[in-house]
Amino acid sequence: MNTLQAGDIAPSFALKNQYDELITLQDCLKKGPVLVYFYPKASTPGCTVQAQGLRDIKQQLDSENVTVLGISPDPVSRLTKFSDKQALNFHLLSDEDHAVADAFGVWGEKKFMGKIYDGIHRLSFMIGTDGKISHFINKFKTKDHHEVVLGLLK
Repeated sequence: MNTLQAGDIAPSFALKNQYDELITLQDCLKKGPVLVYFYPKASTPGCTVQAQGLRDIKQQLDSENVTVLGISPDPVSRLTKFSDKQALNFHLLSDEDHAVADAFGVWGEKKFMGKIYDGIHRLSFMIGTDGKISHFINKFKTKDHHEVVLGLLK
């Protein structure tokens, strides 16, 4: 796994969101910085807490023109259910073939309960309007991810 770091150019992508709309990184960057956060699976406990935290700071993110893009390998239909159930107010993007996760270097070997498998590592990237990664966020707990993000904006 060769994860992108601060200073690297973020790879362009276009993915379907929970409403089956095509969302591109380039379009989002025209509005301001973009937080791209990768999470393993919609509607699981850790992913739910992480998404709720970002949902709850939407006003602060909006004041800084930050767009939030959550990316997982879930199909659009699962993202729709997750978004609706949690009243999420940002885009969830479907990366079923994990091509975007590969491009960011967040797809790789994981271990859970003695099993080894490939999957998404829970990592986040703040991308500036110049398309460069300004912050690589890899040290956080799901319940305080949103606080780490807010700390970067100060």
